[in-house]
Amino acid sequence: MGWSILADVVLLLHGAFIVWATLGALAVWRWPRLLWAHLPALAWGVWIEATAGLCPLTPLEMALRHRAGQGVYEGSFIDHHLGALIYPQGLTPAAQMRLALALAAFNLGVYGLIVWRRWRARRLR
Repeated sequence: MGWSILADVVLLLHGAFIVWATLGALAVWRWPRLLWAHLPALAWGVWIEATAGLCPLTPLEMALRHRAGQGVYEGSFIDHHLGALIYPQGLTPAAQMRLALALAAFNLGVYGLIVWRRWRARRLR
């Protein structure tokens, strides 16, 4: 039973990391000191997506599930848990590259707005 709980914890952490990598720039807007926590997560998320890589948390979760005597899945965390919500059927490497670019563009857009807002506030003083 303990291995199953650990696998669930890894699953929750993995999901939280994906949300953080995707939307962390919005938190940085409010709390600028979080920038140094978000940028590495964003870089990792873009790199994993652009290279169609496998996050190390996926095999860790699967190993824990195996030790717990549960069934394991193939592919990535996102494919298995969020595939129908995020990825269309028949995802290609080109489509994954577009997703990586969209992730980077969204976050760069938010960071651009943060910089512009601060520049404007200083200019108006």
